[in-house]
Amino acid sequence: QVQLQDWGGGLVQVGDSLRLHCAASGPRAGTYALGWFRQAPGKDREFVAAIGRSGDNPYYAQPVRGRFTFSRNTANNTASLQMNSLKPEDSAVYYCAAGTFASILNNKCDYWGQGTQVTVSS
Repeated sequence: QVQLQDWGGGLVQVGDSLRLHCAASGPRAGTYALGWFRQAPGKDREFVAAIGRSGDNPYYAQPVRGRFTFSRNTANNTASLQMNSLKPEDSAVYYCAAGTFASILNNKCDYWGQGTQVTVSS
């Protein structure tokens, strides 16, 4: 079992930055890859980024590549998503998730955070 807590969302302006956080707890928290997903009203949940257990080689969805940076602190099982140059289309509820790297890429994670709202105003 893994428990995930995500936070850091807010209301920002176009071009601003925001940093989301995820804390994973539980005896096996460090054995899972972590991911970020987002869901806007009326749209399907979409993959944003994934990072492996070691914190190396994060992988990003094309819409956020070059603007978002996913990092992981393996010492305390926390992770951060630095979001720069935000656009209105980035507005969504963002969810931290845990699973195998493949399950994250396939949007079939085992564990989910409660979500944090990001709103980018133009």
